Amino acid sequence: MISFELRLSFYSTWLTVAMAGTTALAQTDQPGRLSVDWQKIIGTTRTTITLQVVDNPPLRPGSSIHNRAWANLAALHTDMTRLALWYPYPRLAVAELQPATSTKTSWNFDDLDPLVCDFFRATNGRSSVFTMSTIPEWMFRDANSGPVPASPDEADWSYEAGTELRDPSGKEAADYFARVAGWYTGGGFTDELGVHHGTQHHETIAWWEVLNEPEYEHSLDIQTYTKLYDRIVAAVHRVSPNTRFVGMSLAEPMKSPSKFEYFLDPKHHQPGTPLDAISFHFYSDAEPGEDDSAEPYAFFARADGFLSSVRYIAAIRQKLSPHTQIHINEVGCIAADDLVQGAAQTGIPPSAQYWNLCGAMFAYLYQGLAEQGIELLGASQLLGYPSQFPSVSLLNWETGEPNARYRVLQLLHDNFGPGDSIVKADLASHQVVAAAYIGVGGQRKLLLINKSQRQAAVRCDECSGADESHVDMATPMAPAQSKLLSTTIHLNAFSVMVVKLPR
Repeated sequence: MISFELRLSFYSTWLTVAMAGTTALAQTDQPGRLSVDWQKIIGTTRTTITLQVVDNPPLRPGSSIHNRAWANLAALHTDMTRLALWYPYPRLAVAELQPATSTKTSWNFDDLDPLVCDFFRATNGRSSVFTMSTIPEWMFRDANSGPVPASPDEADWSYEAGTELRDPSGKEAADYFARVAGWYTGGGFTDELGVHHGTQHHETIAWWEVLNEPEYEHSLDIQTYTKLYDRIVAAVHRVSPNTRFVGMSLAEPMKSPSKFEYFLDPKHHQPGTPLDAISFHFYSDAEPGEDDSAEPYAFFARADGFLSSVRYIAAIRQKLSPHTQIHINEVGCIAADDLVQGAAQTGIPPSAQYWNLCGAMFAYLYQGLAEQGIELLGASQLLGYPSQFPSVSLLNWETGEPNARYRVLQLLHDNFGPGDSIVKADLASHQVVAAAYIGVGGQRKLLLINKSQRQAAVRCDECSGADESHVDMATPMAPAQSKLLSTTIHLNAFSVMVVKLPR
């Protein structure tokens, strides 16, 4: 999820590069020529394309869009879908809101269960990532944010108070998460007083992510986080022995590269602690004053900065723990008036262009990350909602219908994935990016991305007669399909196009 605080970006230096390219972009009136050497394989994709689902009131039973929203998740058929139960709605994220006394506990899954059950029903047995990201606030000795809202639909952005665990060993927090794992995977758990709580749940949690954005949530340093990770992993693993684990979950990965160096070094972990995967996030946060004309340059420049950052992180991974996967499981854009939740303007829909721009940026990141061998790219998030980052949504929060970001995700997921061969492709264009792939079954495929508000054209001598599908400003609600009748491919503003060449 996104930090509540207005985050400073290390990507700003890339804006100068982007703006310097404005003149070059304006001169690309002639079709750029695409050439592909189908005999030159430069890599194999490992990248799973997926998304995250965050707890939000419209996803609860009784919501007018409940059925439509979950149906749209099911329609994607994604693997490694991330369920993030996050603190702004405490009753949808925390199963024990009060500490145990000598006579009673406060365990209660009444508000959590419907969301979790809908999620597992929509993902229908496919692999998923369970992120019970919120440590109960009462486990922090210096927390005092006031009473928890009585309604599960009421947001409380102060429910991340405290920086000092009352049990510095981490055992108390680990026991809490192990009991949650027992509830959903093992038919129940025994609480602090020795009372058994039984349930009918027997879900399979393929992956468990340990906490979320810990550098912001409770300001955990990497040493404290690593100790918590080891304790939580050991406790959950005893309950769910086949579960794999994701660590770090950083909001701003390049602010402190030393965190990767520390966490990925096995000597900082208890013997036998698995380092299955690390995760971190990327959002292109629009700055106040960036309008529709400036955002394309800024967003793609930030994306370039992020891709460079990933190369550096991947090098650390390769050196210290080469078998650890990299999951970039929160990717999106944030509108400038959506950075401070609770502000009066929160919930104003961004421009129509914004959703297509964000979709094109996601596709751009995919081709860059696939080339780097990154294992997962996840869009954030299925349903944003006023009071919880509506400008990050893949669905309309009033109707539950997909927007252009969802459709781009769907287009990419349906056409690309792990096992595709990456082929050498060259395109003489400042405006359009091209990538070429050979699918597992031998299908030759192109991915074309127009980064500009302007129409563009690409000359592809072997594309006449090919089938294409695209999402652009003219077709934001569903991918459009056609057969290419010439060697010139026309792309509308922010078009994301998949071309399947004749066999």
